[in-house]
Amino acid sequence: MLDGYGAVLALRAAGASLVIDTAGRVPRVLHWGADLGPLDAAAADALRATAGPAVLNNSPDVPRTFSLWPTEFEGWAGTPAQEGHAAGTATTPRPQTTAVRHRPAGRDGENGGTIEIDLADEITAIRSTMVLAMDRFGVLSVDIALQRDASLAADGAPIPYTLDSLRVLLPVPERATDILDFTGKWCRERAPQRGPVFFGSHVRRARRGKPGHDAPFLVVAGTADLGFRRGEAWATHLAWSGDAEYVVERLTEGAGPFSATIGAGEGLRPGEIVLADGERYVAPTALFVWSAEGLDGLAGRLHRRLRARPAHPSTPRPLTLNSWEAVYFDHDLDRLTALVERAARVGVERVVLDDGWFHGRREANAGLGDWFVDRSVWPDGLGPLVQLVRRHGMQFGIWFEPEMVNLDSDLARAHPDWVLGPRDALGATARDQYVLDLTRPDAYEHVLARISAIVDEYAVDYIKWDHNRDLSEPVSGAAGIDRPAVHEQTLALYRMLDTLRRRHPGLEIETCSGGGGRVDLGILDRTDRVWASDCNDPVERLQIERWTRMLVPPELIGSHLGAERSHTTSRRTDLSFRLIVALTAHAGIEWDLQEADEDELERIARWGAAYRELRGLIHTGTVVNADLADDATVLTGIVATDGGRALFTWARLATSAAGQSGRVRFPGLDTAARYAVRIREDVGEASRHQSADPSWVTGALRPDGIELPGSVLAGAGVPMPTLNPQQAMLFDLVRLP
Repeated sequence: MLDGYGAVLALRAAGASLVIDTAGRVPRVLHWGADLGPLDAAAADALRATAGPAVLNNSPDVPRTFSLWPTEFEGWAGTPAQEGHAAGTATTPRPQTTAVRHRPAGRDGENGGTIEIDLADEITAIRSTMVLAMDRFGVLSVDIALQRDASLAADGAPIPYTLDSLRVLLPVPERATDILDFTGKWCRERAPQRGPVFFGSHVRRARRGKPGHDAPFLVVAGTADLGFRRGEAWATHLAWSGDAEYVVERLTEGAGPFSATIGAGEGLRPGEIVLADGERYVAPTALFVWSAEGLDGLAGRLHRRLRARPAHPSTPRPLTLNSWEAVYFDHDLDRLTALVERAARVGVERVVLDDGWFHGRREANAGLGDWFVDRSVWPDGLGPLVQLVRRHGMQFGIWFEPEMVNLDSDLARAHPDWVLGPRDALGATARDQYVLDLTRPDAYEHVLARISAIVDEYAVDYIKWDHNRDLSEPVSGAAGIDRPAVHEQTLALYRMLDTLRRRHPGLEIETCSGGGGRVDLGILDRTDRVWASDCNDPVERLQIERWTRMLVPPELIGSHLGAERSHTTSRRTDLSFRLIVALTAHAGIEWDLQEADEDELERIARWGAAYRELRGLIHTGTVVNADLADDATVLTGIVATDGGRALFTWARLATSAAGQSGRVRFPGLDTAARYAVRIREDVGEASRHQSADPSWVTGALRPDGIELPGSVLAGAGVPMPTLNPQQAMLFDLVRLP
């Protein structure tokens, strides 16, 4: 441990670095971006000497600074790090550093490390600790904990302090001219939106009690040329499953020597966090990522970080069948038996029984909260179905929505006070349901006990954990008054997931929230898969998953084969297109296979075999995306970490004005290598909008493929076939010795 107080300190890893100056009242950022290498005394002094901007006209008489805890005291007129008050007082925080601890990792600190900063504030009577940690992949995490300490204040701080907001903000340079973040809706999650960094504040708030289908997801400030494979980017993500706030802000006077700021924090409701003497608040982790290699560079760092976790799934991701779009609420042992038998024929390895198995659940308006097997439908319990699944060597999974309750349930009739909402009168239902107040210990213990009982009785391997409505008016009356409860509800969810995992080692959990309404790295610390969207339409799904992979690696994204006519969009698509789109993630099936004819079943079986063959690559490789001029086409791939093999999907979503693609470059390949290129038609032939393929494609369609140098594939590019809309081709590349 090194005492770094007053020094210039750096965190460096994987070509990225953060440099801070700890000499002032609060440490300030001198640099965040490309690694500057080991800093000698001269370089450190130079960074410090050049960190002071000009003193502008009509401004404070000293150079403005932008610290790690920006306040008006420093001349910062933008969004502050901290907002709050003690009954209308203590509104001007002035934290001051009391200690700094620097723990570099690796030789010359090139593998990251941590910087811990202790601060004390006599105005607000708060002690805080900020921990900046850079992992070996160059991802920076920032954690802050506050504690009220009455001894800091001259009057003993008798009035509790209400924390209105706490944000982590980092500066970005002038060349970060563009903002990219995401919006969406149910069945169209993570739709990108992009615009310039204007003067003023770009603020995205999630006030749904969860990130939401329109979640900002990952907020990026980038250079004007930013693409998948080009440009420089600075990004942030809040690893939190409740309310959130993201900010990109540019003031005319800048932010110290920088141009703008980017940051995130929990979105606190009024009066949600009130700190009496000795009480603490621990903020969610804010992640910051820099890349000089475009959006794929950001994704690569985040994927490597996730894959390095001790609890990251390490076993092959089983081919999964989910019963929802096959049978909905029509649970019948004979029908499900036939479905399981066909699933076994095509190579399914896990069967998940979705909504409809529990007491009173024949439609979506009743039963939530009554987690007992419905004996009117399952007179012998779920045992016969589970035994059938296991006889075929498959795992068994089951659906829960533990955080929700229907008023038409035995639970709500027995405990109406367990419903989260104003005590005087509840607001409108959503999907005929309300939220269950898990901040109440008795409600929490009841739900935990029921889930554990089902998992124990049937040796459940997997839970699909759903959360189908926003938290509207999320107040708890447990204390006799209505208090905002999103923060505590989120912590209760985390605690329940952690407890279930401890009680049932090996249990896997999928996070679903009406599809992709709760996809964040807070929930992924406790789950093994995300359901990216309730939409199985491959046209929509291709784009949803492409952008979900900005944060989440393929092995953690469930992707299912749906019916020919999509249940959510009514669009009809060819089987081959549906199969290819569902292949390059954690593949599954959500279709009544009894509707499939023998030819379709055989093609699905070949697809299942291809998935088992390729998942070692899909679930460990580097995700790459080509920057294409034609938005109607997509070329996305996965390249093995050793570069020995790659899998690319070439897809067309709609027609284009241009008849030819021109030379398209395959990203991520070694330009000095040679590759055997084979187009795989395991699942069927793609329909073309042309008379004949480019000549090299004809060679790639042969069983042994065609040999091409990486300089042509990745450097010059190759002309691609012109596909009809809603068609795709799969390219399998192997590097030659």
